[in-house]
Amino acid sequence: MTIQARQFDNREAMFDALYQVFIEDIEEALQRRGSASLLLSGGSTPTPLYRRLSQAAVDWGKIHVALVDERWVDAADDASNERLLAETLLVNQAAAARFTGMKNSAASPFDAVDACNLKYAELPLPHSICLLGMGPDGHTASLFPQAQGLSEAFAAEQHCAPIRAHQSAVTGTLVERMTMTPWSILQSERLILLITGSDKWEVLQQATACDDTALMPISRFIDTATPLEVYWAA
Repeated sequence: MTIQARQFDNREAMFDALYQVFIEDIEEALQRRGSASLLLSGGSTPTPLYRRLSQAAVDWGKIHVALVDERWVDAADDASNERLLAETLLVNQAAAARFTGMKNSAASPFDAVDACNLKYAELPLPHSICLLGMGPDGHTASLFPQAQGLSEAFAAEQHCAPIRAHQSAVTGTLVERMTMTPWSILQSERLILLITGSDKWEVLQQATACDDTALMPISRFIDTATPLEVYWAA
């Protein structure tokens, strides 16, 4: 099982460790390839990390920042992951980063996937770091259990895929999403899952015992060539 779990006594210690990993990987990628690429998730959990990274003294002009997934809402919407990064990471020193978003003027992610794939194909490979989250239903990115488009996303050899999730307490009413595919996510040199709380730890344990990725999509990333590094605090 390719999981490397790091458990912390508190979130401050966890974010200190994560920050050091990001800075070391960024500096190493810049030295080795002249560029770095960060694939980042939305949600409230990683925002302390983003705010701290925004002030890091690294060469942000050579760093690509892209979203792992996006709700199909305007960038000004409170639910937009693009807005979250714009307000927490892409400020201060990191305002110079090269950002790649997913949302465009298309009515639906199903209409926008070709354009999204063209943009994501311009990101340098391999990706330096991919930061994933996980929901209480076992979804990660916007790979939701039994969603419309999920099997196509799992099978695709392209960077992005459209998803229409089943409405639930987790999705809310915003069920149309764009997501990076496992094929693209797994082209990352480092794959990190950031979770907090005992409930998420229990969900992860369930996922390790689940052999049906349609039911618990996070399980797709457990037995892979790129180890899933889990950062957890209560």
